[in-house]
Amino acid sequence: MKRIAGVILLLVVLYAMLIWADPINATRWGNIKDVLSQQAFFGVLTLGVGVVIVTGGIDLSIGSVVGMSAVLFGVLMKSGVPPYLALLITLASGAVIGTIHATLITRLKLQPFLVTLCGLFVYRGLARMLSPNGQVGINSIITDEQTKGDPAFAQTLTDQLGTLREVLIGKTLESEFAFPNQAIVLLVLALLVGVLLHKSVWGRYWYALGHNENAAKYAGIRVERNKFTVYILCSTLASLGGILTILDYGGVNPVSIGEGWELYAITGAVLGGCSLRGGEGSVVGMVFGAAVLPLLKNLISFVGSIPWVMDRVKIDPVIPALIGLTLLLGTIADESFRRRLKS
Repeated sequence: MKRIAGVILLLVVLYAMLIWADPINATRWGNIKDVLSQQAFFGVLTLGVGVVIVTGGIDLSIGSVVGMSAVLFGVLMKSGVPPYLALLITLASGAVIGTIHATLITRLKLQPFLVTLCGLFVYRGLARMLSPNGQVGINSIITDEQTKGDPAFAQTLTDQLGTLREVLIGKTLESEFAFPNQAIVLLVLALLVGVLLHKSVWGRYWYALGHNENAAKYAGIRVERNKFTVYILCSTLASLGGILTILDYGGVNPVSIGEGWELYAITGAVLGGCSLRGGEGSVVGMVFGAAVLPLLKNLISFVGSIPWVMDRVKIDPVIPALIGLTLLLGTIADESFRRRLKS
């Protein structure tokens, strides 16, 4: 509870600093909506990696899975696959990736760090192979269908894609006052994952794995089956993140989309109370922890617009440094908290 209170206090301080940096623009609904959308998006990814961390594992491939899934969704639609079917196929691809990870970790006894690190490069390469010509845009697909002389199919795509986007993202990209539905998606997923983690026998097994895998095995817990579950859940949520990304942006670049986003998710989980040693963490903490880095990034951009700061500091290089520093401080806080409990 103290860890959650700490991250909430940090968010309050960051919001206060944001308002101080630019009280007019920071309180505009357009800016609040953008920050909330980013927080909700990374919250979805954080939920996935959070349950993996609870079991004592790690997944470094999340960003690349997001990129590959975004490209796959666009390529499927460009091939004439209806949006709803493309969504199911993309989510299924994430489940397959999680299955591959779990198989290598449980059957071949490979380290999760190594398996998912290799996956980080493999899935980025697959994204480039799926779209060797670069940019993948779903907005141009409808135009292409219209030029092919099939206006009926183009209208069907327009309706289905519009409905899908309205459900997952919000009303329209152009509407400044539209509510970001990513926040609703996050709340629904957080509720489902929260029930699994805190109110079901599955969750008790996951915590037991993180505390002591050998003891859990001798207690009769099916270790391999539970690892399959959490890795499939993590990669499937990452694929959902890829769909949310291309629906929001309208187009993605397979070279750069999702790059480094696994660090946002892992940092959010750690800040929210998930111990990298396993056995600790809560869904509420994951949601609040995921909100820190997007807000911090927004704060840096506002501070960077202050004239006397612009003349002295380049903002873009500061962001990766702050992500690393935030992760380090979160790890130090986690270790200090664990030692205090033992003493």
